[in-house]
Amino acid sequence: MDLLAALRSHRLLGIVRGGDADAALKTVLTLIEEGVTLVEVSLSGRDALDVIARARAALGPDAPLGAGTVLSADDARAAHRAGADFVVTPAVSDGITAARELGLPVLAGVMTPSDILAARRLGADAFKIFPAEQAGGPGYLRALRGPFPELPFVPVGGVDAVAAREYLARGAVAVGVGSPLIGDAADGGGLDELRTRAGEFLDVIREAAEDGR
Repeated sequence: MDLLAALRSHRLLGIVRGGDADAALKTVLTLIEEGVTLVEVSLSGRDALDVIARARAALGPDAPLGAGTVLSADDARAAHRAGADFVVTPAVSDGITAARELGLPVLAGVMTPSDILAARRLGADAFKIFPAEQAGGPGYLRALRGPFPELPFVPVGGVDAVAAREYLARGAVAVGVGSPLIGDAADGGGLDELRTRAGEFLDVIREAAEDGR
């Protein structure tokens, strides 16, 4: 898949990390039904590889589906076998190199300019500012875009609807959202509430598009 094109098109990456594999699968499918069509399943969740494999079987071969929290080459290979077609890392790691060797695009976790340069050398397709809230929020994104104006940044970590608006206004190619979007759905919580939150975030994306951001 063309990860960068997908990020530019959808602008919202849903991050599913759950303690209940069945609930996590339902969360993935519900997000996609509601229009959050770019989703990653974190490998730190319970039976995450099985969730990815079951989601892939349900969605078919063409739906974008990622594996998150890829820490190592073994993680990247396992995600590929499960059916993920992109990977997301929390940091610069061997997982980037292994994923690229497998033909998988990578959203690489970075926090500093040195991280960004290292991830770019390894072939990352886009750069996940993580943890964005602790790094300095939208102001830090603006600072990074000074020396790296053309690079695609995706803030992740503490991104609620208000922060999402600010990041997109400051030039983020997309935002990655975990608990402010997922809530407790991936642990067995209500899917109606998940649908409501998905609608709120999709409204932010639509507003950004209307404003030309």
